[in-house]
Amino acid sequence: MGLREEAEADMIEIHENTNEFGWDIFLTDPDGVTVPVVGLANDIAQAIDPDTGLIISGRSASVSIPIQSITQAGVGLPVGISDPTSRPWTVTFDDILGTSWTFKISNTSPDRSLGNIVCQLEIYNGA
Repeated sequence: MGLREEAEADMIEIHENTNEFGWDIFLTDPDGVTVPVVGLANDIAQAIDPDTGLIISGRSASVSIPIQSITQAGVGLPVGISDPTSRPWTVTFDDILGTSWTFKISNTSPDRSLGNIVCQLEIYNGA
């Protein structure tokens, strides 16, 4: 096994270990097919403005999922869909208190060298 394959295996182990950082995520494609995956989920309400160094208010949510997990689940790679009349890809996950949140995927950043995809999210109330 080469170094790149080892890096992918390590990344998958970190993302999918629910005893550590792995989190249950439900990924839904525009056709309504929902698959369970495990990855990293992030949902915060404050960030630091890089220009000023000040704390600013603004929700920032994302998920990071191994590409192999998505393809093994039988769906394609998610993408952001900007057309408001089309159904978007969505993700649903619980916060630390067990409250379920659904987000639409607004932008994706696949890393095909490591085999991971990061999805930037925005709150979604359904269509």
